[in-house]
Amino acid sequence: MTKINKRKYSSPLVDGPEQATSRSMLRAAGFEDADFTVPQVGVASTWSKVTPCNIHINDLASIVCDSIDAEELKSVLFNTITISDGISMGTLGMRYSLVSREVIADSIETVVACQSFDGVIAIGGCDKNMPGCLIGLARLNRPSIFVYGGSIKPGENHTDLITVMEGIGSYSSNKISEEDLIAIEKTALPGPGSCGGMYTANTMASAIEALGMSLPGSSSQDAVSNDKKGDCKKIGVAINNLLEKDIKPSDIMTRKAFENAIRVIIALGGSTNAVLHLIAMAKSIDVPLCIDDFEEIGKKSPLLADLRPSGHFLMSELNAIGGIQPLMKTLLDAKLLHGDTLTVTGKTLAENLEEVIPYPKDQKIIYPLSSPIKKDSHLKILKGNLASEGAVAKITGKEGLSFSGPARVFNSEEETLEAIYGLEIKEGDVIVVRYEGPVGGPGMREMLKPTSAIMGQDLGDKVAFITDGRFSGGSHGFVVGHVTPEAAKGGLIGLLKDGDIITIDASIGTINADISDSDLEERRKNWKNPKPMPKKGVLAKYAKTVKSASEGAVTD
Repeated sequence: MTKINKRKYSSPLVDGPEQATSRSMLRAAGFEDADFTVPQVGVASTWSKVTPCNIHINDLASIVCDSIDAEELKSVLFNTITISDGISMGTLGMRYSLVSREVIADSIETVVACQSFDGVIAIGGCDKNMPGCLIGLARLNRPSIFVYGGSIKPGENHTDLITVMEGIGSYSSNKISEEDLIAIEKTALPGPGSCGGMYTANTMASAIEALGMSLPGSSSQDAVSNDKKGDCKKIGVAINNLLEKDIKPSDIMTRKAFENAIRVIIALGGSTNAVLHLIAMAKSIDVPLCIDDFEEIGKKSPLLADLRPSGHFLMSELNAIGGIQPLMKTLLDAKLLHGDTLTVTGKTLAENLEEVIPYPKDQKIIYPLSSPIKKDSHLKILKGNLASEGAVAKITGKEGLSFSGPARVFNSEEETLEAIYGLEIKEGDVIVVRYEGPVGGPGMREMLKPTSAIMGQDLGDKVAFITDGRFSGGSHGFVVGHVTPEAAKGGLIGLLKDGDIITIDASIGTINADISDSDLEERRKNWKNPKPMPKKGVLAKYAKTVKSASEGAVTD
């Protein structure tokens, strides 16, 4: 049997007289003699005081490093960036959100490849740093584990971030006072952790666990809890096992594993952003995955979880009854998951789930397969003249399956918010927000503020909302995002005018604008992008390299 070289990356960096300079610098960074003879494991921390999602990450990283060092390995902690979607939402700063996914992936790849680490642990706790971490780990393709920073606990009166945002809409329509709004603001977020519903952070954490790249249970644990500390304490043994068996992301992140991840996020009622991120993650590991796969898999994937934003419960409450493991066991027993996929435990998914106990009989969060909330996916891929390359809708059925109405067209999120707060949006309108795509933004901003304001004005099931930008996992209502081609690339969404009739039918997967060919031709002749593009800096580079949303908005 061939003996695995656990130091195949670090050995050339530190072995032999000719590497004395490298060793000398590492000694100054805290290495001792024994550290040069064992595998080095990089620990990528997304710690930052920028956001509550990540403010505690270095505390977890310290536990992870101790667990690695206890296994006669050498941990090396380093940082990458993070930004806050929730804080920057509705401002021009939000343009950098999706961009940060690429910066994070690039930075992890850069540090690990340069420093020649033999294994990698990445710890993330917010929307974009999780897929960013996974893309980086996939590119490097050496033994790796992802650790989720964990979910925030519920706020006072069962509130969370979306409660605050929807409160702004209620305030704008005089349903609550400014004092009421500030009272919600002060109590909705009690401490560290990612947003509490099945928004993008918890969606991606769940997808990564289902994918097999985090330890069982990691995706649902509270950020501040003994469970999360325990998750971190297990990392040393787990990464040592992966090093000994040379199990890499390419062995785990297979086509079957991505199918498992898709089914789990559908069952949980996950975010539309999962479509964008899973496609990008698959591309980074050379697994074929496209938007049409979500539609096909979704036809036989039920929605089972009554979780926010469209449902009632928060992730912390799901964790209290067992997290996502019992749900995965239910799906596996129903032959809706592939049990033979490998995971970071070194075991298959089926082996990990063997001892999992079912949910308590009196729980109300996860519906039985026999009576699902929706028999097929809430994530619908729509196509038509308005989205010839596809669009992604989030339709739970509570808001209906079809909508037709006159367009109210806006060239930015700011214009849209001004109209909503000014009470200009009426029942039956189809709100169109364009020039917010990957290129047009640049950066593909999320439309959480406008959708939350709509919900706060009790218009959630009375208007539709389409954009070439994105929606936060916290958005709900009749929403369609990722419209491609985007306006800035000449898509039909850029040619719409107020009053054009738009028809969306999720039951047959179509989205069309009722405009004659001759009218379209005339509009196309007169079209020009109304938005100036950045000439330099990260947004300019991003706009020049980014692919469409239907391709995951990747920059490779």
